[in-house]
Amino acid sequence: MTAHLDPIAQVTQRATDALVRELGVVDAMRFLGQLRAGSGDYTVQRQSLLQGATVQELAAQIKARRGNADA
Repeated sequence: MTAHLDPIAQVTQRATDALVRELGVVDAMRFLGQLRAGSGDYTVQRQSLLQGATVQELAAQIKARRGNADA
């Protein structure tokens, strides 16, 4: 079985039309504004941020920030 794929421009137009119809122009544009492509290299940033931390260390940091270090 072969799937039919519409051109991405057509899919984008249909999706935008659906958003505007359901949300209105302003909220549709607000939503679409969140979908911008990021910049940089997430893998490099993640490695730099985590610096070899273990899952247990990261969980403890999260719990401490939430104020429930014993949870």
